[in-house]
Amino acid sequence: MAALMCSSCHSLLLILLMDVAASVNGQGGLQTGFYSSTCPKAESTVRSTVEKYFNRDATVAPGLLRLHFHDCFVQGCDASVLISGSSAEKSAFQNFGLRGFEVVDDAKSQLETACPGLVSCADILALAARDAVDLTGGPSWSVPLGRRDGMISSASEATSLPSPADSVAVQRQKFADKGLTDQDLVTLVGAHTIGQTDCLFFRYRLYNFTATGNADPSINQAFLGQLRALCPQNGDGSKRVALDKDSMSTFDVSFFKNVRDGNAVLESDQRLWEDGNTHDIVRNYAGNIRGLLGLRFDFEFRKSMIKMSSIGVKTDTQGEIRKICSKFN
Repeated sequence: MAALMCSSCHSLLLILLMDVAASVNGQGGLQTGFYSSTCPKAESTVRSTVEKYFNRDATVAPGLLRLHFHDCFVQGCDASVLISGSSAEKSAFQNFGLRGFEVVDDAKSQLETACPGLVSCADILALAARDAVDLTGGPSWSVPLGRRDGMISSASEATSLPSPADSVAVQRQKFADKGLTDQDLVTLVGAHTIGQTDCLFFRYRLYNFTATGNADPSINQAFLGQLRALCPQNGDGSKRVALDKDSMSTFDVSFFKNVRDGNAVLESDQRLWEDGNTHDIVRNYAGNIRGLLGLRFDFEFRKSMIKMSSIGVKTDTQGEIRKICSKFN
């Protein structure tokens, strides 16, 4: 029986590997190994830079992953979120708390010295997100490259970003607008297995949900007490709380178990358990089939990240290759 199970897992592994390989190339005109001849140390430079900051502060990993996600959902994956300015995308309320900019800037500075004008900020951000996941124990993948940097960055366009209070219907539409499915939605939200959020974004669930003066009834009662202790009603809204109460520094499936058990911090995450389609996907990731769950989530996450990181990319003669990531040339 054990041998049969092992054989089945091996077959599944091969199928999933083939699926990921098929997803890697041909995404929006991007290709793996894009810099292999023009700037062969591009990927290793980004990796070593991410490692340097990660070793100082491991919380930079979820910061980089969120930064890439927020970039791709506005104007496509074109580094528009990196632009500084009072009306730039970065300044939007939806982007409050974004971090990891210094990691991208550092890698860019090194690459401008080694390969001036060749490696885009958008590609650096996509690579940094992959490396951040890998460093926290998650999967790694070959990142299709060749993005160019966008030349528009507007705070007013950040409304396309998913919100912590979004219903599943609203989340589904925002993801569908980017060519992403329910499977992608649940899988990418699984990135909340690492990182933290601010009390500001969920405290309303604890004290005055839907203006009733009560807590959100979908919150597990024991967990409600923990959250109230961390986020007092009139406390500091910027206090940080783990999105995965069990293992916020490790990329695993415990986040989905939390959603199943009423222990999700964000309302938008908890609602995934209540919708028929997303419920089944969460249940599959959170179940207890030994040895298969992490494997399934890891491979699906690879596929969804490759798909997301190809949203609205600029290639060939579109956009530009910025010299400094925080400003247009």
